[in-house]
Amino acid sequence: MSHATNPADGTRIRFTTAGPEGAPVVLLVHGSALSSAVWRAFGYVKALGGDFRLVMPDLRGHGRSDTPHDEDAYAMDAIVGDLLAVLDAAGADRVHYVGYSFGARAGLALAVAAPERLASLTLLGGSARPQQGSMDAMFFPGTVDVLEREGMDGFIRAWEKRRRTPVDPATRSAFLKNDAQALAAYFCRSDREPGIGDETLAGIDVPVLAVVGSDDRLRVEDTRALSRTVPGARLAILRGVDHAETVSAALPAVETFLSARAGRKPTDTR
Repeated sequence: MSHATNPADGTRIRFTTAGPEGAPVVLLVHGSALSSAVWRAFGYVKALGGDFRLVMPDLRGHGRSDTPHDEDAYAMDAIVGDLLAVLDAAGADRVHYVGYSFGARAGLALAVAAPERLASLTLLGGSARPQQGSMDAMFFPGTVDVLEREGMDGFIRAWEKRRRTPVDPATRSAFLKNDAQALAAYFCRSDREPGIGDETLAGIDVPVLAVVGSDDRLRVEDTRALSRTVPGARLAILRGVDHAETVSAALPAVETFLSARAGRKPTDTR
């Protein structure tokens, strides 16, 4: 486990690496309430680690990174600063970016702020639209209140009740490692994110793959719109997949896209 420090506010971001030195670098960025552990749990390290150097940070407020309780610590410019600090600490000048959910949104912001650092951009269940109400819509109404009163155990119970199905073990494990008060602050600040306008999206000039599940009611139309707006973006719709299932279901599409961008054949990990 390594760390980077955001020079703007001193927040320390933990990250892990895998794969051969000197290989093309892939930056894998998880979604809300998760951690970098999901990339190993859902097979990305096994599938990609033979051909790529993988850099996997824990976003601020998540996993083993610092967990500020101030809402404004989670502004998108701070998140982008964290990611740039990780790239610098890892010695990665230019990377293929893969982001899930909030990680996808952060990738879009990074593509706008520092396009020279990206060789490609893969968005899993992402959105560029304003995020007011998105956390309650994604999980359950009253997420912040439950986090503040009942912690992560209560959060998972409420989400499972809303989903009517148990949370998978990898997701549950990642959620339970979170600081509930930091996550509440992160949710509150995310709710105020203004989004990225179409004119700005139309200026993104890196290869983009946008992946979404057909049953991802919150993101399927957002992803379709995004793929129409970003020049040359490819759209992949995963049939019968919802938002929570996107990370695991998207791996074959991600592997094919990255291998094509890097001029390599996908590794058979079966």
